[in-house]
Amino acid sequence: MRSLAQVCQEADLFFMHKSPVHQAARALSAELSKLDIPFAVAGALAANFHGHKRTTADVDVLLRPEGLEKFKKNRLGLGYVELFPGSKGMRNTEFNVKIDVLLSGEYPGDGKPKPVVFPDPVEAGEPDADGILFLTLPVLLQMKLASGMTAAHRPRDLDDVIQLIRANQLAIEYADRLPPYVREKYADLWTLAQVDEDY
Repeated sequence: MRSLAQVCQEADLFFMHKSPVHQAARALSAELSKLDIPFAVAGALAANFHGHKRTTADVDVLLRPEGLEKFKKNRLGLGYVELFPGSKGMRNTEFNVKIDVLLSGEYPGDGKPKPVVFPDPVEAGEPDADGILFLTLPVLLQMKLASGMTAAHRPRDLDDVIQLIRANQLAIEYADRLPPYVREKYADLWTLAQVDEDY
């Protein structure tokens, strides 16, 4: 059981971008770039990039299926292991951080067919100051909306949308930049994001 001091220290490291998660993300980005594999960091790290500050224990990365295959062929056993034989997910053994892989063409949330799919990382990423590619805000929002709409066990995705709306002061009209499938849910969450929490 971790003490409160340990939890606070871990949070401090995270928000200073010095946590094992950030180190693993930088290492993964460097390896993918060296191998010329298109990628975009997703999940909570992408949410942080777009202004919603919260911690996470893993790295989510968007890859093409052939990119995942190439990465595993070249890096498994060299600082990366599969979570189980044949899994998409891996673990960075240097920093002991889980790597969750999202594949282009697959469906967010419950994994069932829907009008929103994980896009090609080439079209979905934008770099930070260090050159690490993160999902663009519209793509991140549509992925989290589609996930939260179809996977009841992932309410954090919908809360992330609310917090991203607040952090970026998005207008209701931002829905026009999203696929029709998620626009109504965006509008619902936009309304919730306007509630003043100072009461």
